[in-house]
Order: sequence, then structure tokens, then C-alpha cells
Amino acid sequence: MTGPRTVTRRAPGKLFVAGEYAVVEPGNQAILVAVDRYITVTVSDGAAPGVVVSSDIGAGPVHHPWQDGRLTGGTGTPHVVAAVETVARLLAERGRSVPPLAVSISSTLHEDGRKFGLGSSGAVTVATVSAVAAHCGLELTAEERFRTALIASAHIDPKGSGGDIATSTWGGWIAYRAPDRDVVLDLTRRQGVEEALRAPWPGFSVRRLSPPRNLCLEVGWTGNPASTTSLVTDLQRRTWRGSPAYRKYVGATGELVHAAVIALEDGDTEGLLRQVRRARQELVRLDDEVRLGIFTPELTALCAIAERVGGAAKPSGAGGGDCGIALLDAEARYDRSPLHRQWAAAGVLPLPVSPATEGVEE
Repeated sequence: MTGPRTVTRRAPGKLFVAGEYAVVEPGNQAILVAVDRYITVTVSDGAAPGVVVSSDIGAGPVHHPWQDGRLTGGTGTPHVVAAVETVARLLAERGRSVPPLAVSISSTLHEDGRKFGLGSSGAVTVATVSAVAAHCGLELTAEERFRTALIASAHIDPKGSGGDIATSTWGGWIAYRAPDRDVVLDLTRRQGVEEALRAPWPGFSVRRLSPPRNLCLEVGWTGNPASTTSLVTDLQRRTWRGSPAYRKYVGATGELVHAAVIALEDGDTEGLLRQVRRARQELVRLDDEVRLGIFTPELTALCAIAERVGGAAKPSGAGGGDCGIALLDAEARYDRSPLHRQWAAAGVLPLPVSPATEGVEE
């Protein structure tokens, strides 16, 4: 028995507050926050066998026929395709099949075809898993949605931490530790998706955090879309991994993320700002040592300007462009114009986003 003829789910984007790069290694903690920009996925009955995917950032509808449990016929929306395939495998393990589907995607994580670096890949994977599962009458808990989406994403990029997927699933402020994706993929291959949803995942944990008190979140976009996958891959190709510099970065980042979690739990505003500044310093040190290009001139200016007006700022995510964040005293919320004017003069676009308290939803 299938679910309703049309199902819509939307999932929020994300920002890294602290812990990027280190979180790629299983068990290392990061802090992320969901933002009120969304990927919306609508699933309805299809007119022909297979899956037709259309997107407001694509060239037009693409028909994907099934062949040996895989969707063929195009590569423009790999995360959507992987999400549908993973849900289909779970259904097949339960003796059911996916009916013909029409999948439509719309996004506010892009503008004029440009992505803002707010986790669109994770959001579309979570929203697609949730919508397809609901349309097919498959009830999943939040953790099962996360696990299904992570399995789908890891088939495309096993280096990704899954922090974006966790944030899109649960929303709000979260503390997240990534599982060992190689173990997850091996478990899925050997025992199936159903077992992978139930088995322990080494390194994985997630929990909601209280939002910071008396602070507001400001976000600036530098206009240089960056590829997290390519930056992380570039880093892992280098001899940095396993080196003393690597151990120092991972150790220092683990300490500051732990301290930031405690500051959030205790409502310690100054303590949180101190750790965000430490996080930026560690990223500067990493960039100086490895020459990844994390800090573009625009991101450097974004941080310097926010510091001058009393905030704590850093790149969010892999750097190399995309977004930076600033946390400022909430009183500044009522006159953000000086910050925004200076950012704009430095080539940084202030983004009107706020934390999103909920994860994937109808």
C-alpha cells in the first residue's frame, strides 16, 4: 500500500560553527546550525516506469529508467538519484518496490544557479529520502532518515562527514560526530540497508544543543562557490594527514569544540565567542601549513570586519569561498547596517538567514 499521491518535504541548509575538516575523521566532534534556507522535494505518482526528476536549477525534467536496481539516464542530480536508489533498496529488502515517481526539487540555497555553500547536497538528500519514503508508505524515524541519507551520500562521496545531513535531519544547533563511512558502506554491501539502519555505527553521535544566549548569527557570502569535496580530497592527498601538524590541528580543534559545547550548555556567551576565535586561528594555521586556500581575501576581510565591530567570525565549512559566519552581541541585531556596509564594500554579500529550529518537515 502506497502513501498519498503527492508528498512534499523540505530540509534546511546548514552552517559549520566549529570543527570543519577535523570532523571528516570518524568520532571527531563538530558544531553545526541549521538555517532557514531550504531544499523542497515534492514526490508524486509518475506517468511512466522509472523516476522523472525536475529541478528549478536544472535544464529540464530527466527520465531515469530502472536497470538492475539502479537508475540510469542522466547524472545531473546524483544525490537525488542515490537517495531514491537507497530507499528502493530498503523497500526491496522488505519485499516491496518503488512505483513510477515524479520528483520535483526547488531550492532557496541557490540564487541564479549559484550555490551559497549552505549544504544543498545534504539537504536535497534528506528531503528526497523523507519524501520518497513517505510516498511509498515507509515510516522512518529521524535517525533512520539520517542513516538512509548518509548511506546514499556516502556512495557518491565517502569522504563527506555527513554533518550537513545530520543538520538537515534534526535542525537547530547540534553537536555531531561522523561515523566511519567505509564501515557503513561495507555493512550495507554485506548485510543490506535494513541491517545498516539498526547496527552500531562506529564514531557516530548527534545531539541537540541549546542555542547561544544574547548572540545573533550573521552570515556573509563571498561570491566564490567552493567544492568541499575537492578541498577535502586535496587535503587528504597531501602528506599532512598523520603528520605532527595534523595531530596538532585535530587535537586543538577537538578541545575547542568541546569547550564551545560546554559554553553553549552553560549559556557562557564570552566562552563561546572565545572558542569561535580559536577555531578561526586553527583554520589560519592549517591554511598556512597546507596552502589549501581556505582563506580567500574576501573571507579574511569578512572576519576582520566582524571582529572590529565586536564579533567573533570565521569561515564556515571548507572555506575557499562560500560563507563566513559572525556571532555578535544581540544588541547589535538592531543596527547591523555598519557590518553589512563594510562587508559589501569588501565584496561580501550579507545573507538574510536565521537559525532554523526544525529539521526536515512537511
